[in-house]
Amino acid sequence: MKAQEIRELTQDELNKRENELKEEIFNLRIQVATQQTTNVARIGNLKKDLARVITIKKEKGIN
Repeated sequence: MKAQEIRELTQDELNKRENELKEEIFNLRIQVATQQTTNVARIGNLKKDLARVITIKKEKGIN
C-alpha cells in the first residue's frame, strides 16, 4: 500500500488496517514456522505497510 493511499483513510479505517496487518503478520509467522508457506518475503512487506500506517497515524495525531 502506498503512503498516499494510507493518508486518504479515515481514523477508523487506519485503526482497522493496523489491526488487520498485525493479525496477518502473526498468521504468516505461524505458517512459516509450521512450514505451510515459503513466502517469507511477504512478512517484510507487511511490516513496512504496518510501519507506514503507524507513521501516518502519528502524523495525524491519532493514538
